[in-house]
Amino acid sequence: MRRRKKKQKKKFRPVRYAQTPVLGAADRHMVSRFSYGTTPELVREVQAAGGGLAWFEQQLATADADAAIGDWWPDLHRDAATLWKRQQDEVRAVWEVMSDYSCRLMVRRMTSPHQVLERMTEFFEAHLHVPVNGDKQGVWRASYGDVIRRHALGRFDEMLVEAITHPSMLLFLDQAVSTKKAPNENLGRELLELHTVGVGHYTEDDVKASARILTGYRVDVWRTWAATYKPEDHWTGPVTVGGFVDPNAAADGRDLVRRYLVHLAHHPQTAQRLARKLAVKFVRDDPPQALVDRLARTYLQHDTAIVPVLRELVRSVEFKGSRGVKLRDPSEDLVATYRALGATVRKPQRREDAANAMLWQSTVIGLAPMTWPRPDGQPLDNQAWATPARALASMDIHWSLAGGWWPKTGVDYLQPTDWVPELPMRFAPLVDHLSRRILGRPSTRGILKAASAAVGVKPTEEITADHPLMRWHFNRLLGSFLDNPLHYGR
Repeated sequence: MRRRKKKQKKKFRPVRYAQTPVLGAADRHMVSRFSYGTTPELVREVQAAGGGLAWFEQQLATADADAAIGDWWPDLHRDAATLWKRQQDEVRAVWEVMSDYSCRLMVRRMTSPHQVLERMTEFFEAHLHVPVNGDKQGVWRASYGDVIRRHALGRFDEMLVEAITHPSMLLFLDQAVSTKKAPNENLGRELLELHTVGVGHYTEDDVKASARILTGYRVDVWRTWAATYKPEDHWTGPVTVGGFVDPNAAADGRDLVRRYLVHLAHHPQTAQRLARKLAVKFVRDDPPQALVDRLARTYLQHDTAIVPVLRELVRSVEFKGSRGVKLRDPSEDLVATYRALGATVRKPQRREDAANAMLWQSTVIGLAPMTWPRPDGQPLDNQAWATPARALASMDIHWSLAGGWWPKTGVDYLQPTDWVPELPMRFAPLVDHLSRRILGRPSTRGILKAASAAVGVKPTEEITADHPLMRWHFNRLLGSFLDNPLHYGR
């Protein structure tokens, strides 16, 4: 038995193909958390920067929101009234335009050089969540996303003021029809519960006062969709929300709203809530309270600026010790798979083209971007995505992409000869090369054994241009890497 095990270990001993560069463990960890997947170009970028931390700082310094990236869907630039009229005229429905929005998010995540900006846009767009499903908020939703992107590496207090008073948020949580005679509490409540201080840190009286403070913002729903402020609809009189107290005597309450939102953004409980969510997203599902406290303290010391908090996070021992403990969600899995396969997505000309088909692929795995229906945003922890059904769905999509079977149009896939660095070559070093390209690390005995089993090729076998692997089975080989647990993690 021992002799057989020794023989097996020797048989599947990895053979290095050192010509294909990889990042060290610490640098790989940095880019796995703050990008949408390692690519050869990203490896070169990190190495040129001088390592993962230096790359991260470069990302913070050059993170311009380039609106031209993936800007392939013209309906996303139409105003609310035009979108609604086109739906009424049966030209194109709002839900179709919102599908464009989800697709654009994924294309930007796949192709943008500003990976940290894309990551933080995703985080805050989920924190201040307005789902794309729904005609009401949908007509204004694209410009709402622009607001989040503009502030994603700025200050949270400024982001909060613009987001909460944006027509899409007002429409989603019914503030657009709230008046002093009939204040609607939805936004006032979610502002406290989800966006700032959190459950247990406000009262029902606080919710009522919060709703009254926000009255005056209106949208002409189902007609012109014009967003206005109407002083005659603003509730006046003394208001108290926790430590925020104001006489609220002016008919125009917009300055009151700004001061109220800035107060909430600077609240210690808001700092704790944001710090914990950042730690769950980028460190681990159960972050130590000591880390959360340090992040919250940094947030408050820097007047809600986001970048100093991220710098504290990535330099923490907790971050450095959290390798391999986070799972990709459905859209992260899909985007990372396109990136790993080196697939080039083109501007779509037809509905079935790849840039559009990505929406349905992500939905098959479990969820398309920004389609979580509730105001709390999609889960950040692993549990929601660690199910057999999700694993099987991911395998199905991996298999389709590895074979270039779906989508077939609007995308250029690498061919087997593009993957092989030289011919002829032995199978074991080929596996090591592919492991470095797809998984971002050298192969292991397990990776080599799985690859060998997937295609029925021995590690020492010579691969030539007319080998069956190159002619018929290369998709199986690629699939063995995409279905490896390392590809599911980030």
